[in-house]
Amino acid sequence: MTSSTHRPDRTETATRRGGRGRRLLPFLALPLLTLLGGCNFVVLHPAGYVAEQQRNLVLAATGLMLLIIVPVIAFTLIFAWRYRATNEDAVYDPEWHHSTQLEVLIWTAPLMIIIALGALTWIGTHTLDPFRPLSKIDPKRDVPAGTVPLEVEAIAMDWKWLFLYPQYGIATVNELAAPVDRPIRFKITATDVMNTFYVPTLAGMVYAMPGMQTQLHAVINREGAYEGRSAHYSGAGFSNMFFKFHGLTNEGFDQWIAKAKAQGGELTQEAYLKLEEPSEAEPARFYKAYMKGLYDRIIGMCPRPDQMCVGEMVKIDAQGGASGTEAAENYKRLQYDNRLAERGVEGPGATAPASETGPHGQTQPQGMQPRPDMGNPDVRGQKSPDSQGKGSGEGQSEGGQVAPKQLNQ
Repeated sequence: MTSSTHRPDRTETATRRGGRGRRLLPFLALPLLTLLGGCNFVVLHPAGYVAEQQRNLVLAATGLMLLIIVPVIAFTLIFAWRYRATNEDAVYDPEWHHSTQLEVLIWTAPLMIIIALGALTWIGTHTLDPFRPLSKIDPKRDVPAGTVPLEVEAIAMDWKWLFLYPQYGIATVNELAAPVDRPIRFKITATDVMNTFYVPTLAGMVYAMPGMQTQLHAVINREGAYEGRSAHYSGAGFSNMFFKFHGLTNEGFDQWIAKAKAQGGELTQEAYLKLEEPSEAEPARFYKAYMKGLYDRIIGMCPRPDQMCVGEMVKIDAQGGASGTEAAENYKRLQYDNRLAERGVEGPGATAPASETGPHGQTQPQGMQPRPDMGNPDVRGQKSPDSQGKGSGEGQSEGGQVAPKQLNQ
């Protein structure tokens, strides 16, 4: 007697498994959707009229591009399915090579989208020019006649923000406030390296550059506390370069000004030079008064009394320059980039042989000869024993050369 064992059809088993896998796909995607729930699309939830227009521009441009992207993706999938090898009902025409109607469609649709995008971008760029004063405070209301914008002078420092209110005589660090529906005019600069001033719910980002001034006109339309930041890497403390922006009622703003005057000290020249030193995660603080002409001296790159301002330098150049003893004295007053190193408060950053500043880390850079100051900030800039007393060109490592001293070091 012979017995046989039934073996299941492998194709049927694979089909059942595939069906179960497809049914489980939506459940497998749930964890990914949960992770997206932590995202804060702050740019898509503006609280100011300028940011709202920028949001609308982004959505309009995305929609216009999707008019091409979605049909192309859809027809790619449809054609791949319709003309698959196993579909015997599809028309097979190997001699086909041209269709005027299809060519017109393929070229006309993208061309019209590009024209529309170009017009939209051109109009939006000029309408949202940060240097252009506001004509409206929201889509339905014009700026009332006689309205005086709130003046704020924003200074990017290492690694904090200083805000001056010339109309009220106060200054703040890492905290900013403005009344709702009142136009704001920002004057923006920096003390050291390039930064960007950015409050996503208020307006777009604007660069802050030392020795230069940029502007931003904006308005906040909703009360609340919003986050501002630097959106441009500027060194070791960049990740903590945040500030709070408060949208307040007129009464709330008056109370905020009174609080600053009651709790703050005075931002004297000595206090400013101390504040200029690199620091991270600075808490918000207030100053009830600040030295006269501080913002102009920051832009002129001459916050110290012994420094020459840019305006004075331009005037000397316009007169043909200086020579002799006067030129030597002027050179001393033009020292700027090494001001923090001379005071012993230089922040961690890039180093170079020309600055005679040793490495800030514990790791010896590849290709460099060992240095006695490696990892020891107390002896940075000191020469190695091998180089003591040797003239130029002596004591060089093979293939190495000492870089010339930079002009401003």
